[in-house]
Amino acid sequence: MQAIRLQQTIEKDSEIHLSDLPVFQGQEVEVIVLISPLPETKKTFTARQLLNSGLIGVWENRIDIKDGLTYARQSRDHSQAKCKNG
Repeated sequence: MQAIRLQQTIEKDSEIHLSDLPVFQGQEVEVIVLISPLPETKKTFTARQLLNSGLIGVWENRIDIKDGLTYARQSRDHSQAKCKNG
């Protein structure tokens, strides 16, 4: 059995178009579709969306947080360390 590898980007949901293949009427073929995972998309915000999100000033009234920048950095470092160590 001969294998032909074609790769294409899907242009319309649920549709794949194959053409110009070296196959002839009456010939049997088997088609196997291997699907690659969709790339992760990162959510981005405009400045206005970020200001309206409620994230800005979230620690404003916390008396246990003296310096928001230091707290954020320590929190980020702690989370990254946990991800690396499992």
